[in-house]
Amino acid sequence: MTHKPKKTPRRGQWLIHLGVIVVVIVGLQWWRALPLATGTAPPLAGDLVAGGHFDLGAPRERPILVYFWASWCPVCRMSNGEIDALAAEHPVITVAMQSGSEADLRAYLSREDLSFPVLSDPDGAVSHRWGVPAVPTSFVVDPDGSIRFSSVGYTTGAGLRARLWAARALD
Repeated sequence: MTHKPKKTPRRGQWLIHLGVIVVVIVGLQWWRALPLATGTAPPLAGDLVAGGHFDLGAPRERPILVYFWASWCPVCRMSNGEIDALAAEHPVITVAMQSGSEADLRAYLSREDLSFPVLSDPDGAVSHRWGVPAVPTSFVVDPDGSIRFSSVGYTTGAGLRARLWAARALD
């Protein structure tokens, strides 16, 4: 008499593996977001790389995306086109962390055909105030200056649009 091993249902194994993957991803996102600023957004003001001045504290009617990135970051390079398209539709300010001089940034923006507004953060001081542990990092700030959403790492344009929409709906 041969003894057949008991088979485990494949669907059950698949669901367990999927559950573990989801828990790991959510846990990593939570852990990476721990140092991020919460509550009232830290001050953010300065001269834009392309000219003009920006002040997050100025009155606004709509939520704004605050996007930290770097010219040396490959994930940022993948995201920048989405951010540029988003900036044509929604208020966006970007902060270039430790990406060289303003002349270097202007050359990068020209080479990559990007037109979103940029504040330079050459020494990382602004990024530090916002608790940015890595780039890209995104914050959605409502018109009252409260951080509504934040994330570290790649986020789709659709995901950012949804967060901007939700921040507006919550007001």
